[in-house]
Amino acid sequence: MKEVVKKEILELLSKTISILEVKEPKDVEELKALSNHAVEGVALHKDLDMISVTVLVYSLYKIAKNMTPQDCQGVLKDLRMAKTSLEQGNLGKYNHGIKLLYSLVRKCNAKVKEHLQDVMQAAKIKKGTVLLQKGLSLGQAAGLMGLSNWDLQQYAGKTMVIETHHEAVPAKKRMATALKIFNIQNGK
Repeated sequence: MKEVVKKEILELLSKTISILEVKEPKDVEELKALSNHAVEGVALHKDLDMISVTVLVYSLYKIAKNMTPQDCQGVLKDLRMAKTSLEQGNLGKYNHGIKLLYSLVRKCNAKVKEHLQDVMQAAKIKKGTVLLQKGLSLGQAAGLMGLSNWDLQQYAGKTMVIETHHEAVPAKKRMATALKIFNIQNGK
């Protein structure tokens, strides 16, 4: 795992732990904002571990309201264990901790348990759409999130994300740059 990715994951785990340590009504919105912020790291690094933790935080956001105090304590325990393992460079134990966290997410709510695949798929699609907004292509965003282009395109088309993309460099300037690169005189 790259050091910069490790640092971002550790920061994400730390912030998630601090949000969940004291149960407050604003926890849900803080988890959502943290998950949305983490997508920038996914777009930048295109790393599977980063994707996994980002989807996990988004899933915690979705179930936070319905977690019992015991569930929350279990999540916190496993978050701390995963964080400590990653800090110590024990990737096997870290990965085991992340798997345990996904298992706890499944158990926290009967509705989530029944529809976990839908929740995970929705999380991947939602985060894939945010990657599109960050400038990644449909294929890149879908590939990073483990989706088909079709799955992501269906949702992105409904949200109008694809149509809101604006080029930072005007077409004339891009064309002039291309002609200059290939040593072509304008009009020849």
